[in-house]
Amino acid sequence: MNDKTYILGIESSCDDTSAAVLEDNVLKANIISNQEVHRKYGGVVPELASRAHQQNIIPVVDTALKTAGITKNQLSCIAFTRGPGLLGSLLVGTSFAKSFALGLNIPLIEVDHLRAHILAHFIRKGDENQKFPEFPFLCLTVSGGHTQIVKVNNPGSMELVGKTIDDAAGEAFDKAAKIMGLPYPGGPVIDKLAGEGNPDAFSFPKPNISGLDFSFSGLKTSFLYLIRDKLKKDPQFIEKHKADLASSIQKTIIEILLEKLSNAARKYNIAHVAIAGGVSANSQLRQKLAEAGVKKGWDIYIPEFQFTTDNAAMIAIAGYFKYLEGAFSSLDVTPYARSKF
Repeated sequence: MNDKTYILGIESSCDDTSAAVLEDNVLKANIISNQEVHRKYGGVVPELASRAHQQNIIPVVDTALKTAGITKNQLSCIAFTRGPGLLGSLLVGTSFAKSFALGLNIPLIEVDHLRAHILAHFIRKGDENQKFPEFPFLCLTVSGGHTQIVKVNNPGSMELVGKTIDDAAGEAFDKAAKIMGLPYPGGPVIDKLAGEGNPDAFSFPKPNISGLDFSFSGLKTSFLYLIRDKLKKDPQFIEKHKADLASSIQKTIIEILLEKLSNAARKYNIAHVAIAGGVSANSQLRQKLAEAGVKKGWDIYIPEFQFTTDNAAMIAIAGYFKYLEGAFSSLDVTPYARSKF
């Protein structure tokens, strides 16, 4: 028996192959292999993604174990992303995790990708002064594929209280970037450009959606129509107003997100608020959330940049909490493409 609990996390839901090792809840390694092949296509190509995972997964896991300074025989369990995500990509990670766990005769733990993003806030990095969210807290999970508000009662109890009824916020960023002819992925490019522009240069209508749900399809259409109409009058319109367009669309998206989050905090009388997911790396979202925290008296939890995008450390910490509960998976478990929240 190991004196310590070593969790190997494996993440393969989209186009990043990642492996991480935790010693209990302390991060020892978090290795990510990005797939540059998708850039020229302006988006992730599922078949290419799954092939790249097959090539990358063994070197990534080997590197994670070596970085952590342990051998495979010291592992206590293997946690893997079961879904949601691209099925071909998920199958690679799932199959490897099953085989590795079976070969080592250690438990297998399935992890939901979205829940893992939220639990990334509990990864300990060896800092004794590290601040963790207090239960219950609200988490705004924002990525290219998902936009949700989740009420987190404890690591094993999460309640979905708001979600997008159509497109995700990250998709709105990427679509706006594509309309403007910016490179993929568009979110980070919009964020950088926005810092040079006027956020009030253009106004876009906000969706009138009741409750705590989101909608971004109308905003994307409004942005498209503005560009189309302006280009008819001036073919150089995008080039002349690129920064202002980026700043204005970013401001609108963030206002929509924070308005719903504020409504949720008021409804549930919760003052502990976190963000997670790829879009949580957006500089203006982080700044505006911090400002809202000061204004409203919230305790704000913003993840480190390394934990905003898809990574295996978040899978490992979610697996750690399940390991403590003995919530192990069977070897006949299969991945799922759509969220089970």
